[in-house]
Amino acid sequence: MSLRRTLAVLVCASALVSPASAFGAHSVPSREQVAWVRRAATRFVNAELTRNGAEACAVLNAPMRAVRHGTSCERRWNAKLATMLRKHGERVHLRAQLHEIASAAVIVHGNVARIALSSPLISGPNHFLWTENCWMLEG
Repeated sequence: MSLRRTLAVLVCASALVSPASAFGAHSVPSREQVAWVRRAATRFVNAELTRNGAEACAVLNAPMRAVRHGTSCERRWNAKLATMLRKHGERVHLRAQLHEIASAAVIVHGNVARIALSSPLISGPNHFLWTENCWMLEG
């Protein structure tokens, strides 16, 4: 299974959105919500590009950060990133995705946000949840 199919969750870069507005039942996000989702996606892709397992883990949901079969999150992600980045064209793909994040549409419905990218950050839709007081990617 590729890294792109691994469930991951992104942690927010900073506290820009109040929980009340993040949980509000609306479909047009505020500028702050859009910026926050884009920053989280950017942080994740940058961690991939730099083979930084620690940074990737820093943006994962708590269950994804857990030790599994005696292996730490950082060690798992370092291995996944090394394998992924050995594939021909993967860095080019990630750089293109990084560029696309800056202008991608972001839609928010209550505590769920989606960023419209031509390829997923991980398997499935680019679906973020408001949890742990920030937007976190869910695959």
